[in-house]
Amino acid sequence: HLETLTDLEKHDLAEVRLFDGVGAEMFAKHAFDFADDLIKETLQKSKIIAMVGASVPKDNETVAKMRLKPSIIVMKYLIEFGYKVIPVNPFSVGKKVNGETIVEKLEDISSQIDIVNVFRPSKETPDIAKKAIKVGAKTLWLQFGIQNNEAEEISKSAGLTCIMNKCIKQEYQRLFLKIKPVFPVLLND
Repeated sequence: HLETLTDLEKHDLAEVRLFDGVGAEMFAKHAFDFADDLIKETLQKSKIIAMVGASVPKDNETVAKMRLKPSIIVMKYLIEFGYKVIPVNPFSVGKKVNGETIVEKLEDISSQIDIVNVFRPSKETPDIAKKAIKVGAKTLWLQFGIQNNEAEEISKSAGLTCIMNKCIKQEYQRLFLKIKPVFPVLLND
């Protein structure tokens, strides 16, 4: 009886890897509905996003090529929909991307961070999770293709919401705009 489960039980249920068996389809639907509710609530309640691993232009890179980088596309999109996005990249401190000044580390952000959105390799995420906890972030969001069980355990043990292997831009499009989420550069002509 899913309606009698606590929020924590529902959260755990949403993360269970399903196996073939009786009721698995119903189980999966409820689990994914809850996951969608968690993502939607996270996006609705959040205003400030720290983007760890935001790309910056290289010296010889064209503006057109720079605009195709996933972190740049996602950052611009989130800004257009009202989020304050602060880029974090220790190798590009002081440079500007999408009108925002890049900071070295999460601790350099004076505002309360709602979401730490990560564009870094999975192996780096446990340390990022620890830093997200240190600055009082509410959510650790690992972009599509990034997943790490240790980072998940670290963040959840401190009470953070942890979303992994999902693009924040695509989830916003899917849940709020009801459109097929895709990067414009991936569309076939």
